[in-house]
Amino acid sequence: MGEIASKVRQHVHCDSCYSRRCRTRVEVSVSCAVIPCRLHCGALFHLCKEEDHLLLCPNVRVPCLNAEYGCPVHLARSSRAAHLQVCPASVVSCSMEWLRWPTDTTNPHSNIALQENVMKEIKGQDEVALDFAMALVDQSDLYSRLKMNPLYPELMDEEEEEIKEERKEEIAMGGTEQKSVEQGMVLRKDKWNLSDMMFSMERGGCKGLTKEGANCPPADTSKTGQAPWHEGVLERLGQELSPQEYNMYVVHHGRMLLAFGQIEACTPREKDFVYGNLEPIPVQSLRSFKVPDSYHYRRRVHLYDTAARAQSKPCGVDTSDLGANEDDWYSDEAAVTLLGYAEREVMGHKISESKAADGLYVDIGTQTHSFCSAPFKRKTTLAEVMVDRPLKLHLQLQTESVNSRHNRASCAFTFLCGHTFHRREFATHVRNVHCDIQTCLSGWFEQRCPLAYLGCTYSQKPQVSYQQLRSFSLCPTRVQPTQGERDDLAGGGGDSLSSLPYEVLCHMASFLDSLSLSQLALVSRLMRQVVSSLLQDRGMVTLRWERKTYSHGGAKWRAKPVWEFSRLFSSVDSWHMADIPPISAHLKVCPYYEASVRCEPVPLPSMRKKVGCSQERVSLVNLFAGKR
Repeated sequence: MGEIASKVRQHVHCDSCYSRRCRTRVEVSVSCAVIPCRLHCGALFHLCKEEDHLLLCPNVRVPCLNAEYGCPVHLARSSRAAHLQVCPASVVSCSMEWLRWPTDTTNPHSNIALQENVMKEIKGQDEVALDFAMALVDQSDLYSRLKMNPLYPELMDEEEEEIKEERKEEIAMGGTEQKSVEQGMVLRKDKWNLSDMMFSMERGGCKGLTKEGANCPPADTSKTGQAPWHEGVLERLGQELSPQEYNMYVVHHGRMLLAFGQIEACTPREKDFVYGNLEPIPVQSLRSFKVPDSYHYRRRVHLYDTAARAQSKPCGVDTSDLGANEDDWYSDEAAVTLLGYAEREVMGHKISESKAADGLYVDIGTQTHSFCSAPFKRKTTLAEVMVDRPLKLHLQLQTESVNSRHNRASCAFTFLCGHTFHRREFATHVRNVHCDIQTCLSGWFEQRCPLAYLGCTYSQKPQVSYQQLRSFSLCPTRVQPTQGERDDLAGGGGDSLSSLPYEVLCHMASFLDSLSLSQLALVSRLMRQVVSSLLQDRGMVTLRWERKTYSHGGAKWRAKPVWEFSRLFSSVDSWHMADIPPISAHLKVCPYYEASVRCEPVPLPSMRKKVGCSQERVSLVNLFAGKR
């Protein structure tokens, strides 16, 4: 821009001239010639204003507005607004959230039998029901976020390095008792300034209380008082008192020495408070404190009155008295951990939490757990504990919407979509994935057998699958290969697709959706080159932050642009079930559908029966009254 622009300074006439038909003659330092724009935008201006015009010319090529986010396109300034609709750096991150709570084993409607049967069947199957696939992926994500340390601090394994650091801190903070006393005697300058500012008004007000105080003689500094902040007091007390009494004196007055320092007393030193015989003060604890007779608390009076308590006796109980097997001693880490986090999210506290009942007693709840994998390291997650365990679903199949109490910032059972899409693809993703599929899994998009609560695993759904990439994908109808194609594959002849020309492969790849392109790039190097040719038009660019460590020990975070395809499948306007029999046809062969055939005759309420010689009409009231 600077090379094209003229470096001529503006003139007196040109500063205020904006006419396209200016006919002022050219004069030095007054005016210059009128020229058209070199980029043919149609503007006419004085030659000295060419540099300013290039800042506004619509035909000047400038970088995209998202150049800092990775877009490499340079285009005319007038085309930047239209380019934003197809800009590869114009991306949106989906913020859809949902809740999925742990399975409640006490709820009869929790579909526990269904979950157990489905987990047995999915071991040898490729396709899994959508609700189970989503629940398993959410459970894997949840396991990686839950840490064991917040719930089981007593089961943590103290590493050698942490023990060494704690010992160093104890040595640095503890020390000997004499060294602590000497450090406590040191008066810091900042504390002295703070105490001087706090008590300056009190010292000034003390001098003007009475006339006698105002006319009191000046203090005689030659004498030494007996106050604890005076010099020489601790030395004398160290000789007169025993070591135990001296230590207790220092402990009681250590804070006063640090807070007040050597402040000037309001009274002369010979009238200072004199400490007499020092006696150790007994510690008032729960065992030594006696409840006064006037203390009456109706709800907790039974805790203080021993006569009102139930009679008990000490007795030792062993685990063998419980009649449990050795395998039952250990708890399931996943079930117990999820229950503990759920208790904290719903009730607001841990399962065993100390609670102050009144001014004297504190309810301390303890709950011990025995795990096979204990002890844990301090950064151990639940995913690391369950890595070698058999797969089991501990979360509910149904999801809930987030609310003001349980959201992403406060609840551990909140899950985020988090996928990044191009701005033109975001509306399709929300409509097809979150509105059509995710919110309609229970009963509409995926239909289950009515006897699923008993354990039936039969279900019907469109050709959609859920992958480990946390994304849905369409499953096209598979075409059975011919016998000749099978022979070619068995003989190692390779696939016929790679033998096509490069231009044909690029044309065929242009009809695929973004998710299919991202999967095709993983097939071979040839397919990766084919897919790379579509990145500028179909892909998107995002910033990925990386930490770079230098040789001198310093580190710096920097953003690196990364090109990729989104997880969006082809847009679907309407969904239809496949040509399969309805659910009612399945009930005829469902193993959980058991017909109850009654052979005994049952009298109807309108029937009559003879009692003796009279006839009595049987009604509903009489029928139920007779059964009672």
